[in-house]
Amino acid sequence: MRLSIQNEMNRIVNKLKYEQSSDGSWHYPFETGISTDAYMIILLRTLEINDEDLIQALVERIERKQEENGAWKLFYDEGGGNVTATVEAYYALLYSGYRKKSDPNMQAAKRRILEMGGIESVQMFAKFMLALTGQYPWPKFFPIPIEMILLPLSFPINFFDFSVYGRANLTPIFILADNQYRVKTKRSPDLSDLFVSRLKEEDDWSSFQADRSFLSYVKQAIKHFIDLPKSIHSAAVQHAKQYMLNRIEPDGTFYSYFSSTFFMIFALLSLGYPKNHLTITKAINGLKSFICQINGNPHMQYTTATVWNTSLVSYALQEAGVSAADPVIQKANRYLLSRQHVRYGDWTVHNPYSMPGGWGFSNVNTINPDVDDTTASLRAIHKWVMKEPLFRQAWDRGLNWLFSMQNDDGGYAAFEKNVNKRVLHHIPIQGAEFILTDPSTADLTGRTLDFFGNFTNLSKQHPAIQREVEWLMDHQEKNGAWYGRWGICYIYGTWAAVTGLISVGVSPKHPVIQKAVKWLLKIQNNDGGWGESCKSDIEKTYVPLGASTLTHTAWALGALIAVFGEPIPEIQAGIKFLLQSAEREDWTTSYPTGQGMAGGFYIHYHSYPYVFPLLALSHYQKKFEISHV
Repeated sequence: MRLSIQNEMNRIVNKLKYEQSSDGSWHYPFETGISTDAYMIILLRTLEINDEDLIQALVERIERKQEENGAWKLFYDEGGGNVTATVEAYYALLYSGYRKKSDPNMQAAKRRILEMGGIESVQMFAKFMLALTGQYPWPKFFPIPIEMILLPLSFPINFFDFSVYGRANLTPIFILADNQYRVKTKRSPDLSDLFVSRLKEEDDWSSFQADRSFLSYVKQAIKHFIDLPKSIHSAAVQHAKQYMLNRIEPDGTFYSYFSSTFFMIFALLSLGYPKNHLTITKAINGLKSFICQINGNPHMQYTTATVWNTSLVSYALQEAGVSAADPVIQKANRYLLSRQHVRYGDWTVHNPYSMPGGWGFSNVNTINPDVDDTTASLRAIHKWVMKEPLFRQAWDRGLNWLFSMQNDDGGYAAFEKNVNKRVLHHIPIQGAEFILTDPSTADLTGRTLDFFGNFTNLSKQHPAIQREVEWLMDHQEKNGAWYGRWGICYIYGTWAAVTGLISVGVSPKHPVIQKAVKWLLKIQNNDGGWGESCKSDIEKTYVPLGASTLTHTAWALGALIAVFGEPIPEIQAGIKFLLQSAEREDWTTSYPTGQGMAGGFYIHYHSYPYVFPLLALSHYQKKFEISHV
């Protein structure tokens, strides 16, 4: 029996209301696989912090995720497994002391690691972790000398040309690589039997050997500029240390990221900090505050998504008819008001004339705002702007900051302005495109355009809007789709681009829109839904999932509903899929629909299967004025 749209909307609304926290926020998990769980075990064991309850629980979670062939995957359809995730899991399970190499599941894991190319095939950041814990040699030379951190902004390539994510993760690694730091304990396992093609003592960082000519140029330029006496080297190390310490959030973490905090702890140890130093103990406790519960087991979140979840849920509830005066919305929006940024962060380097006013992603984020969280938070509070002066002030500050962050090319990036020097892609660091740059993207540009079109009184001929429109039209793929950087992937980008363009008056009959619609209808599944594989961001082309997900379906419907004046059969089929699959529990339920880095970092947002179907159903109901399929 098909549920009515209104009944399904009511079900989601009631569930979201029930799951609101006492402070007005929503703490849905930011789930990123088992890597952070493994790293937490490795961190605790290396520092000899014997938190056995946590370690045992993380061991159980990791084991539950193991495949029958012995491997671990990043996503369901990854194939035979992911060598990096499998090495990380295997290492953590051994280091925990609760599993042995002779255990059948551990033997199966070892076989798969060797079959997939051995420990030397893992990704770069895993090699750093293995090196500093004594399981892998440090590279004989590092692709970026630590002295680079001292270069002035006027230099052709300088530290602030890296994205904030790149700076956060590479700064502690600069220090660790410079010191060739490694630490082992009596409990450290021996992973030497995981190497396939060489002896452990050999140095094989093939990605770092890839372009010595480029690195030689950089090093020579730095040497010519600052002559590299020992005092300069020492100053660079101190500058790197201060960069980390000056960006520690109130919870003790470095930029609210698990990976950067993990590496910062070891970098400080390499500089002589004792294990019980207050900065280190606060950082560890900060990481522990990231723990959430999923299916009865703890998961170490990479960060918290509290502001993002809260802004999305508040807006979705209001779109579904929940009054802005409802206590749930009041509490949510007062929480958001308390999380608007007042501090200056690194974003000011490339945008020095704006006042703070953005929002960040995590619960404790105070200096690293981003465009997507800012537009999402402004959407959530927009009905309060005329009611209370504090919200009016927040709105004005947020809007001004948002305007100031538009890139020179007309698009919008996530965290910073004009941080997209393509020369950085040639630095032989794996994933340099994702780690070192923060370019304009279709998802950020489209969602920002949608905000301007639907929530402000800006003229459609406003220069900022026209530049966004031009950017989107220039970046459509040949097949009609757009690539979405922060979601999976082409469906995400196409939804954002289409809804943004329509919101500012681009005609549904425009060839760009018609091309996008044709593509969306072409990839619709027989069950009425849509689904896209995480392989899309690896292959840089749309790869079908072979099944439909609630989130992908809601995104595709959002675009189609914005375009059509009548509910065409394909829209009706999509709505039916949402209604019939709303409470389905299978592998598609937890399939990642967010991405951090192609091939290495995928996100299952637990809020998305509620938020985006609710928005799709609400917009369908409002536009077509019917409440039942």
